[in-house]
Amino acid sequence: MLDNMPRGTICIEDLEIGMTRSLRKLITDRDIELFAEVSTDRNPVHLDDDYARDTIFEGRIAHGMLTAGLISAVIGEQLPGHGTVYLGQSLKFMAPVRPGDTVHAEVKVTAIDHARRRVTLETHCAVGNTVVLKGEALVLAPSRKFD
Repeated sequence: MLDNMPRGTICIEDLEIGMTRSLRKLITDRDIELFAEVSTDRNPVHLDDDYARDTIFEGRIAHGMLTAGLISAVIGEQLPGHGTVYLGQSLKFMAPVRPGDTVHAEVKVTAIDHARRRVTLETHCAVGNTVVLKGEALVLAPSRKFD
């Protein structure tokens, strides 16, 4: 994975509206197989070339939640980072991700509630210029005062 910032923690006291962090990941057959094993989602559209060829996707696709997991990686490792607690996430899947695609996952701070330690994040993933997932996350950010 390639990301734009070191891993760690940005405490709520240091967050600013507009801050962004991201990572890029090549989605491999092994990623899809491992996700199927861990999640127990063995839908053949993800695993069986012959089956998937006859679907609306005309080929195998990665699990949507595998792609969404890259958003979680940016939130948990970079922005806000270690100590962050997910409170909610909306997701809208816009286009499929296929084995061999490089996904760019990005998170942007859109609102900060310092009193409640809540941070709203715009989230999206893209393959090239195609947005494949978009949504919004609400997280409890770490604070120097409490952690």
